[in-house]
Amino acid sequence: MNDLFVLLGIQSWKPVLAALLLPPVPWLLLMLVGARMMYWRRSLSWLVILLGATGLWLSCTTAVGHWLEEVALKPPAPLSAERIAEIRKLAAATPGKVAIVVLGGGREPVAPEYGLSNLKDLSLARLHYGVWLARQTGAPLMYSGGVSYADTIGTSEAEAAARIAERDYGKPLTWSEGESRDTLENAARSVAMLKTAGITDVVLVTHGFHIPRAVRAFQREAQRVDMPMRVWAAPMGLAPPGERTALRWLPSNDGFRRVRLVLHEMIGGLLGA
Repeated sequence: MNDLFVLLGIQSWKPVLAALLLPPVPWLLLMLVGARMMYWRRSLSWLVILLGATGLWLSCTTAVGHWLEEVALKPPAPLSAERIAEIRKLAAATPGKVAIVVLGGGREPVAPEYGLSNLKDLSLARLHYGVWLARQTGAPLMYSGGVSYADTIGTSEAEAAARIAERDYGKPLTWSEGESRDTLENAARSVAMLKTAGITDVVLVTHGFHIPRAVRAFQREAQRVDMPMRVWAAPMGLAPPGERTALRWLPSNDGFRRVRLVLHEMIGGLLGA
């Protein structure tokens, strides 16, 4: 499906399609259909409206978001202390062969409080973890992220990340990839740069809901360009819900956002994006 978008030259419509397929739009449309049915099938129309309202409610809960993430996406476990130690030994034994790669998750073209571009919270969290892993393992750091289809033109994520990594963390990026607009391009452009650098092991940093699709994209791209590369999944953001059980089933900003992120990944996987 993604190849079809490219063939038709409508890649920029992907955010629009995603917005129409993700909550709350489908549930609102279902409720409108139910309201229209009121004229000829009153009892059935109430059932349809109730189904739409229930779907809208559940799509705003952290309980459903976490359940969908675990059941539908099945993200791998975070890197253990033993795995990090293994990567550290590998990086020491094979200098210049291991890299920490952080995938972008959005940016602010201009943050008024800084007067400069800035990373959104997902991107900042990924960069923070990537810097931590780089210090733990001694491996060089890369950030991949440009200006997505949903954003306006301006400074790329990678440019903002490079500035933040050096200024705020004292950890300059070794590679900065600022042309990619989605996960597939993250993989294509990053692998090309890493192949030139002679990298054989990539520690891929992104959120748990995104890691399965990201790992597949990097593995497929490495295979496509005939590059012997091992991908170490380094998921983050997998902490279980901290609120009381009752609150997990009540609508919340975090619940709505998590459900949309998980469904976005599910749709992306189905469409081959």
